[in-house]
Amino acid sequence: MNQFMTNQPIIRILDILLVWYLIYRLLMYARGTQMMNLLKGVGIFLIAKSVSSLAGLQTVDWLLGQVLSWGVVAMIILFQPELRRALEILGRDLFKNRKSKNNPSEKLINDIEKSVQYMSKRKIGALISIEGQDGLGDYISTGIPLDAEITNQLLINIFIPNTPLHDGAVIIRDYQIAAASCYLPLSDSTLIPKELGTRHRAAIGLSEVSDAVTVIVSEETGDISVVKGDKMNRALDRNEFRKILEEYLFVEEENSKDIFQVIRDFLNDGLQRGDK
Repeated sequence: MNQFMTNQPIIRILDILLVWYLIYRLLMYARGTQMMNLLKGVGIFLIAKSVSSLAGLQTVDWLLGQVLSWGVVAMIILFQPELRRALEILGRDLFKNRKSKNNPSEKLINDIEKSVQYMSKRKIGALISIEGQDGLGDYISTGIPLDAEITNQLLINIFIPNTPLHDGAVIIRDYQIAAASCYLPLSDSTLIPKELGTRHRAAIGLSEVSDAVTVIVSEETGDISVVKGDKMNRALDRNEFRKILEEYLFVEEENSKDIFQVIRDFLNDGLQRGDK
């Protein structure tokens, strides 16, 4: 070990880390599949071979060595589709152009726009608040926690009338649906037009205490409104709505990254997928 670490220790440590990471990714990819059973079997053979070698069982050691040698060929043949897919995923994640990766704020805007346009045409009432710098934890705690990935289908399904979660607001935090059926503070302002209902009053009430962006779909008229701060945009058409969402929610991502940043992103993505 001393000789191993003395000769170019940084390269040796990097070598160990890379081997560890490749084994880790292989285990994460195989988890929950038939390949995991195969890997367990290979592990048992490796342990048995080590024991037979230490115990001086030369014949057993030779037989296990032959099994392991031909087992690699057998594994490639039997699991060709899985191995090919794993290599495709590895190559795509490591060498893909990071610019092509979906901007999460753009996806958020697209999903909100699609769901709101769908609900507006059918006069499905909706109330969607997107957290800004001011935390909305107190209001999230009043609803049903979801912590779900945002999709326009999920947003639509939440607000379908007579379903358990349709009454109240959806709150979005960090590009996730944090909770549904949340209670927002109602504004006491006397300047709110009488024709505006509870959803608009709740959106204005939230804007009075936070910097959140709130989207409202009127159940009576199907009109789309957006509230942020002391500004309310009412009766928006599709283009106006899209423009306001981009103004409030779009976040420009840094496109230029060096090779070290790409590797860090790749390693972080792998660890996050493994945790899931």
